Amino acid sequence: MFYLTGEYSHQMDTKNRIRIPNKLKGDEKGLYFSKGTNNCLFVYYEEGFKELIQQVEEKSKMCDEDGQKALRVFAKSFTYVEGDAQGRMILPQKLKDFAKIDKDLVICGAGSRIEIWAKEVYDKYFENEDENFDDLFKKLDI
Repeated sequence: MFYLTGEYSHQMDTKNRIRIPNKLKGDEKGLYFSKGTNNCLFVYYEEGFKELIQQVEEKSKMCDEDGQKALRVFAKSFTYVEGDAQGRMILPQKLKDFAKIDKDLVICGAGSRIEIWAKEVYDKYFENEDENFDDLFKKLDI
């Protein structure tokens, strides 16, 4: 298991290509991209993706109809994206639209996954993080 951390500002080029920052980069040629919460994208390396799918499979056995739909919506949003020889990855249009990414973006480590945010959405979501840090930290219950 690995733990991804840090925040990095980047830009998407005119061909919808992005680069995963070196400090978040693994050895795999491709990554699994999906819709995430709060209009960000979740990105998983193969190991993390396999663990997630295993969890989803287990939970799906216990879900009611709404839970089944939620699992299906999440699972069908995944796209495997391979990098080119320069390490660039083309961001799928449907995910780009979902995350409201135009050009400027923030890529950050979020534990077992990477998150990709439109810079404007990211800035708004985290605008009060310093003021509320103690309250937020207490919610971690550690």
